[in-house]
Amino acid sequence: MKPKPSRTTPSRKPAASPTDKSSLRGSRGTTLSAATDEAADLQARIAKRAYELYQQRGGQDGYALEDWLQAEREIRRAQQRGRAGP
Repeated sequence: MKPKPSRTTPSRKPAASPTDKSSLRGSRGTTLSAATDEAADLQARIAKRAYELYQQRGGQDGYALEDWLQAEREIRRAQQRGRAGP
């Protein structure tokens, strides 16, 4: 029995790796990883504030969504005030 010939594919330029930031520029010139870092930071701040709200209520379960939405409103409002400047 003869071995089957291997199939070759036309050579293609490899896709950009996640660490190749030069090809991941956003419309404003920032890298996507910077935007991802900012989003992760925002999520962490919201989670921390939601947990504070949970603790303020005495650790009563059943309000996770309400706590998250309240925390998100507070954080985003603070961000907007910071961008508006003096």
